[in-house]
Amino acid sequence: MNAERRRRREGALAPDCGANRTSSYGDTPTTAGRSRNMQAIRRTDTKPEVQLRSALHRRGYRFRKDLNVHTTTRRVRPDIVFTARKIAVFVDGCFWHCCPQHGRQPAVNTGYWSPKLQRNVERDRLADAALHQDGWHVVRVWAHEEIEDAVGKVASALERFQLADL
Repeated sequence: MNAERRRRREGALAPDCGANRTSSYGDTPTTAGRSRNMQAIRRTDTKPEVQLRSALHRRGYRFRKDLNVHTTTRRVRPDIVFTARKIAVFVDGCFWHCCPQHGRQPAVNTGYWSPKLQRNVERDRLADAALHQDGWHVVRVWAHEEIEDAVGKVASALERFQLADL
């Protein structure tokens, strides 16, 4: 890195003109390694989500995965959807959704992360409200929850709303 800076100062390398910098959140340089790391973060098929789906499937429950639900006010993509009973299940990661038990605020680049994480939580609340408004029932499961507890939450919602439909 020092050799690269020295060559740039001496004119051997052209300046990068901010190509490796974030533009909307300040002048914090983004390295190629950081970019690869962020791109590797999954939106779907996370380990807790796959474990929950497998456990539900083993118990005989059938569902849709990552279905785009169009409500009257917005589109929502729950992790697991029981369409006939209108039950949407979200498996929320502790970091990304600010878990009160395990979520933590990053100490570095707080100007970027704090608003981003807050927007995630706000988006969760808007999705819940949109689904409720259209008659859906929402189950939120934290990624740190024991798989049996998570399955129990979903199963009780399925039983509760199956009985309500009869």
